[in-house]
Amino acid sequence: MARNIMDTFAVEALPLNIRRHHYNMHPSSFAINFICSTKRRWHPSERRKVAAARARSDHIPASTAVAVGVAAENEKQQPLELAAGSVDVVVDAASENVKQQPAVTLELTALVTVKRKSENKLNTMKEMMLRRFGNYASHNGHGDHHNHKGVVLQLVSTQIHTKEMKPNLSEEAILDWTRNLKMGAGKTSTYEVKFVVDSNFGMPGAITVSNRDRSEFYLDGINIEGAINFACNSWVQPECENPAKRIFFSTNKAYLPSETPGGLKELRKMELTQLRGDGTGFRKPSDRIYDYDTYNDIGNPDLGDGYIRPILGGNKQPHPRRCRTGRPRTKTDENLESPVNEFLMAYVPRDEEFEESKIESLDLGKLKAILRHIIPILTTVTRNTDVFKVHSDIRDLYRDISSVEMNTKMNLSWTNIFNKVQEFLKFDPPKLDKRITSCCFPDDEFGRQALAGINPLSIQRLTTFPPVSKLNASTYGPQESALKEEHILGHLNGMSVQQALEENKLFILDYHDIFLPFINQINAMDDLKAYATRTIFFLTPLGTLKPIAIELSLHQTNSNSPSRQVLTPPVDATTFWLWELGKAHVCSNDSCVHQLIHHWLRSHACMEPFIIATQRQLSAMHPIYRLLKPHIRYTMKINALARQFLINSEGIIESTFTAGKHSMEISCAAYQDWWRFDLEGLPADLIRRGMAIPDPGQVHGLRLLIEDYPYATDGLLIWTAIERLVQTYVRYYYPDASVVHSDTELQAWYKEWINSGHADLRHASWWPQLSTPDDLASILTTVIWLSSAYHAALNYGQYPYGGYVPTRPPHMRRLLPQEHELEYATFIKDPEKYFLSSLPNLLETIKYMAVLDIISAHSPDEEYIADRKDLSTWSADPVIIEAFYRFSMDMRRIEKEIERRNADSRLRNRCGPGIPPYELLMPSSEPGVTARGVPNSISI
Repeated sequence: MARNIMDTFAVEALPLNIRRHHYNMHPSSFAINFICSTKRRWHPSERRKVAAARARSDHIPASTAVAVGVAAENEKQQPLELAAGSVDVVVDAASENVKQQPAVTLELTALVTVKRKSENKLNTMKEMMLRRFGNYASHNGHGDHHNHKGVVLQLVSTQIHTKEMKPNLSEEAILDWTRNLKMGAGKTSTYEVKFVVDSNFGMPGAITVSNRDRSEFYLDGINIEGAINFACNSWVQPECENPAKRIFFSTNKAYLPSETPGGLKELRKMELTQLRGDGTGFRKPSDRIYDYDTYNDIGNPDLGDGYIRPILGGNKQPHPRRCRTGRPRTKTDENLESPVNEFLMAYVPRDEEFEESKIESLDLGKLKAILRHIIPILTTVTRNTDVFKVHSDIRDLYRDISSVEMNTKMNLSWTNIFNKVQEFLKFDPPKLDKRITSCCFPDDEFGRQALAGINPLSIQRLTTFPPVSKLNASTYGPQESALKEEHILGHLNGMSVQQALEENKLFILDYHDIFLPFINQINAMDDLKAYATRTIFFLTPLGTLKPIAIELSLHQTNSNSPSRQVLTPPVDATTFWLWELGKAHVCSNDSCVHQLIHHWLRSHACMEPFIIATQRQLSAMHPIYRLLKPHIRYTMKINALARQFLINSEGIIESTFTAGKHSMEISCAAYQDWWRFDLEGLPADLIRRGMAIPDPGQVHGLRLLIEDYPYATDGLLIWTAIERLVQTYVRYYYPDASVVHSDTELQAWYKEWINSGHADLRHASWWPQLSTPDDLASILTTVIWLSSAYHAALNYGQYPYGGYVPTRPPHMRRLLPQEHELEYATFIKDPEKYFLSSLPNLLETIKYMAVLDIISAHSPDEEYIADRKDLSTWSADPVIIEAFYRFSMDMRRIEKEIERRNADSRLRNRCGPGIPPYELLMPSSEPGVTARGVPNSISI
C-alpha cells in the first residue's frame, strides 16, 4: 500500500483544489488529490503530465486513497481546463461530490522517530520503566487520553470544518513507548502511531504534541503513510515544564502568510507567539523563547571594581543585541545581569543547544588544553621564570612529527614513557612550520599573510600619501602621518610616489585610528604594550606585497616625548631587529582587529539579532525560514559561551589580546563608526577597501587590483554560487514586488531585525530597502555569505596560521627600545632575547595556542555548505530541488578550481616552496583542525 502511495507521489498532479469536472469521480482520484496539495506552481510540461495522469486516474487502486485517508478539499475553487495531446481534461472543485458521500472512518499510520540522550544504562532503564508503567493506553493507542501519561499527538488538517469553522482534527493518539523500543540499538528509535480520521479530514498540515511524561525527549520526525513528512528536530518538554502543546507543521510544502491554509492560520500565529514570550521573567533551560537584551552581563561588579565592564548596547557603547536570559541582577548594580556561574546556566532556547557529539568534541579539546599546561607549569617552577630565553624554548612546544614516526622501538622505561607523554601533549606544527625556522617573520610571508592569511580583511589600497587620520586633531594630535616620501621612495622600483598611487601599487594595513584612542589605557596595564600602527606595502611585479614602511604611534602626552616613529627595511643588525619588533607589533594589532572586529563583531555579534528575528517573526512554514535554517545552527549557543568564557571580564579575550579589558570597547567603536550591513557582502567590501573596482564586463562585476588575492578570488566563486541559488529561490516564491510588500512576516522580520536587533543603528540611512525580490535576494545572499564562507575564512585557520606566536603574537609586553633608555643596552647586547621577552610568556602562549586549537577544529557533526539534509522539504518543487543540486555541483567545481589554483606556480601567494596552499574556502572538510571547510553556520 505504501508503495502505491509513493508511486502516486511520482505523478506530477494538480493542486488539491483542482478536481475532475464531472461529479462521478472514481475514489482512486483521491490519491492524486491528496498529493496535489504539495505542488504550487506549474510549468506547461508539468501541466501536460497532470492531464495524462487525470486521464489514467481511474486505474489507480482505490485502496491507495483509502489508506492515505484524504478526501477532496472543502474550499471551492474556479474550474481549470488543461490539455494533453488530444485529451482534454476539465477539472474543478470536488467538494460537492464529497459532501454527497457519507464520511468514512479511516486509520492513518505514522512512524515517529525519537532521539535519546546518551545516558548510563541504569538511567535509561529507569526512564523506560517510568514510561512503560505510566502509559495506560490500550494496545491500539486509543482511549481516554486526558488522564493518561505518555506523549499525546493529534493531526490537524489544512481544511476548516464547514459547520464548526474550526480545523478538522484527528482523534488523539498516544505514543506507546513499549512498542519498538530497542535498547542499545543506537540513539534513534522509531515508534508506530495510529491516527483516526474521517474521509472528509483533508490534507494533514500540522501535528500537536503534548508530553505528559516526566522528562523531555527529542522528536526527530514524523512520517504519515510514507507520504507526509514532519521534520521536527526539536526537544519536547514535559507539560510540567511547559503546558503549551508543541506545534509541528508538515515540511512537504512552504507557505507564504497569505497562502496559509485555513486550518493552519491560527496555529501559525500561535507558534510564533510561543517563541516570542512576553519579555519578562527568568529563562529556564527548557524554554524556547527568543527576545532581545543588551550585553549587560560581561562584567561582575560584585567581585570588585576590577571586574566592572560597560554595558554593550546603548548610546555609550553601541553594539548588536543578544538573546535575553532574565538572570537576576547583580547586588552592586541593578542595571547589570549576574554572569553565568555554577548556579546560573548560560541560557539559549532549548533547540539552540549543541548536540552530544559537538559537546563531546569540545570537552575533549578542553581536556587536552588543561593537560597541555602541566609540563609548562612544571618548567616555569624549575626555571623560576616564564619568559622565553631562546628560540628553542618556543620550538619545544611543538611535536616533532618525524621523530615520532621514526621512534617505533618498544621501550618501557620511565624516561621513555615520560618523553612519550610529553610529546603527546605538545602541539601539532602549524601551517608555517616549514617556512619559518626562527623567531623572525620573513617580509614576503608578512605580506602574503595580508592576502592569504587568517585576516585578509584589513588590507586596503592606499589612495593618499601620507595617510591621514580621521581622529580629532585637538585630542589625538596631528592628523597627518609621520610617513614621508623619503621613507618609501627607494622601495618603489623606480616609481615616484604619485605614480605608484596612480597605478595602484601601494597598499596599507591601517590600525592607527582603531588603537590610538585606547593606547594610553592599554600601555598603563601590566605587561601590555602597544602602538597604533600603519604598514605600507608595495605590489611587486610578481603580484606579492612587500612591506616598505611601518609607522608606530603613541598618544602624545607632552611635546618632549616622541609619539611617532617610522621603521623602514633594515640595513644592519640593529635595524633588522627593530624591524622585526615593529612587524611583531603590527601583527599584534592585526591579531586583535581580526578577533574583535572582523571575527566577533561582523559575524558572531551581528548575526545573533538576525537569528532572533528569524525565529520570532518567520514561521517554520515560511519559505525564507526554511532556506535560512541551516545557516543559524549553533550560533546562539557559541555566542552564549563566548559571553561566559571569551569576552567576559578577565576572560580569554581580555587576558590574551592587546586591548585587554578595553577589547569590547574597540568592537563597539568599530560598530558605531565603521560597520554597515550594506557593505558586508564580499563585492561591496572589496570595493570599499579599494581592493577592487566595479567592472560590469568581468565575471563577478568587478576587477581585482591584486589578481592573486586568494581570499577574494576563492570567495567570489562561493559568493556567486550563493547569489545564484538565492536569486532562483526568491524569484520562485516572490515573482514581483507586490508579493514582497504583502508578506507580513517578512516585513516584520526585517523591521525587527533592524529596530530591535540593531537598535543603536536603526536610524542609519544606509540600511537596504526591502521592497523588491532583488532587495530580498541581496539581503539573504549577504547573510548566508557571512554565516558560512566569511566566518570560515576567519576562523578555521586560526591555529594553522596563528599558532606560531612569534609571527602572530596576540599581545606584546615591551615597546621598542629607544637610544636614551637604559634597556637599549640590553637590546643591543642580545636582541633576540629582547625580542623573545617582548612576546607573551610561556603560560600565556600555551593558553592562547590551546584556545586556537579548540576553535579551529570542525566537530564530527559539522554540516557543510551545499550538504542540506532537508531537501525533502521541496520534494514537490523541482525548480528548487534543481537549484540546490546546481549549488551542490557548484561547490564541487569550486573545490576543483581551488586545487588547480593551489598548483599554479604563477600564483605566488598560494603556491611555492614552503608556501601552504590556500584552502580556507574549500567547501568540504574532515573533522578536526584542517584549515579548510565551509560550514553552513557559525558553529564555533
